[in-house]
Amino acid sequence: MTKPDQIKNRYNRVARCYDWMESPMETAKFSKWRRELTRQVTGNTLEVGIGTGKNIPYYPEEVKLTAIDFSKNMLKRAKLKYQDDPRKISFIEMDAQDMIFEDNTFDTVVTSCVFCSVPDPVKGLQEIRRVLKPGGQLLMLEHVRSKQKFLGRLMDWFNFVPLNIWGANINRQTIDNLKKAGFTKMEVNNLWRDIVKLIKVRNIK
Repeated sequence: MTKPDQIKNRYNRVARCYDWMESPMETAKFSKWRRELTRQVTGNTLEVGIGTGKNIPYYPEEVKLTAIDFSKNMLKRAKLKYQDDPRKISFIEMDAQDMIFEDNTFDTVVTSCVFCSVPDPVKGLQEIRRVLKPGGQLLMLEHVRSKQKFLGRLMDWFNFVPLNIWGANINRQTIDNLKKAGFTKMEVNNLWRDIVKLIKVRNIK
């Protein structure tokens, strides 16, 4: 397993050019998917892995938003872009695997392309389950390892490339990790092939 500080350092390193690197995907599909993701958000909301703040423009105005990221440079860019946002977003540098929030704090937790890079994804998801209220919702826009035999193997073979450049794994099995973390009720919709998924989880405690 890659050490957390290694992943953090890689995101700190690419923060300056991250938006530029991701712009083709944002233009093609992801901005549409982010609208769909955030459309379902309600109440006191936590976004885990805010990055440079790509989801923020799409949140409903009435949402109370807390945004965390373990990369100080990514978080800095999000704060600079949205420091005057009327929603008064709370930006906090924090590791998803070790959150300071009390149990049962949030109505909604949001992640997008985050659980490809959390060093211990099951631990991170267990933390989300802990801070999410009973009956609360976890909304995820994530890419995962394909179940197609050849494509899945291809993703395994080439995983070292994005992992070593900016810290993301392209072969995470996030649905299985959700189950390992204790989540039992989920709705999964494929957005692109069987790789990019919109996942809605209800926290049954």
